[in-house]
Amino acid sequence: MTADKIPRRTVGVLERPAGWVLFERRAANKTLSTYWKLPGGKIDTDEYAREALIREMQEELGIHATQVRPWITRTFDYPHGLFLLRIFRITAWDAEPRPMEGQELSWQDPKNLRLDPVLPAHRKVLNALNLSPIYAISQAGKLGMELFLERLQLALNHGVRLIQVREKGMPVAQLHEFAGTVVAMCRPFGAKVMINGDIELARSVGADGVHLQPEHYRKLHARPAGNLLWAAACHNRTELLQAARLDADFAVLSPVLKTRSHPGAEVLGWHGFAEAIRDLPMPVYALGGMKKGLLESVRYHNAHGIAMLSGIW
Repeated sequence: MTADKIPRRTVGVLERPAGWVLFERRAANKTLSTYWKLPGGKIDTDEYAREALIREMQEELGIHATQVRPWITRTFDYPHGLFLLRIFRITAWDAEPRPMEGQELSWQDPKNLRLDPVLPAHRKVLNALNLSPIYAISQAGKLGMELFLERLQLALNHGVRLIQVREKGMPVAQLHEFAGTVVAMCRPFGAKVMINGDIELARSVGADGVHLQPEHYRKLHARPAGNLLWAAACHNRTELLQAARLDADFAVLSPVLKTRSHPGAEVLGWHGFAEAIRDLPMPVYALGGMKKGLLESVRYHNAHGIAMLSGIW
């Protein structure tokens, strides 16, 4: 079945400021009534996905969604057929959601979900939702080991929950020790650690995943790294699509803005970034010229968050 023939569904992730998300369980006479799921429904043939989402929120929950942004697009094979899911994040609405169709409603912390069973397609969405909005890339080689670890502790104390160990000039034995130290520091905070370019190192130190460059994944035909998380470094739409084919958990696209380290480099700009990440199945971080103050800007351009090197430490 071609992509334009796959039935489309819209999914809304209603998020309260503290991060809690709304789930529903449909009435017993409805399809998939045994599952808890994110609200949403059918996109009619003459509707845009955003229009369908707003309509569905009114019909299902009695609300008008006022802050809506596209996030990810995934296909999923339900028991009753293959569907294309257009998933949006909703951060503002005009009234308290109500069960307009006889469904059960439940606000949940997506990091500590207390519902079962959850629709499998939506559990994958939750995995993506639980990724931190800030992806911090290590700078021990630049700052020195002792100072970097002090800065890492401060970052963890202030809420950073996704770290990449990227120390290309570090000797192998020292890198192994350093990566293990980072993992040990991150564990009490529930922060995830990604290792740049080395799947075996990631496994040996108990890291959560691996971050791969295009030369590592360009010619692959199956998901790398097994059950580890895997992230793709990308510089264009072609690399993003290859990462999507390989079921990447997330991607980083760069360079978005000019940086002091590469002032002459050609950059994507915000328009180029937004076009490149359109309708992808995984969250994408923006890298290049990023700082914390740009987090709302990147979200406006449909990014999941920002990746930073010097800007975070």
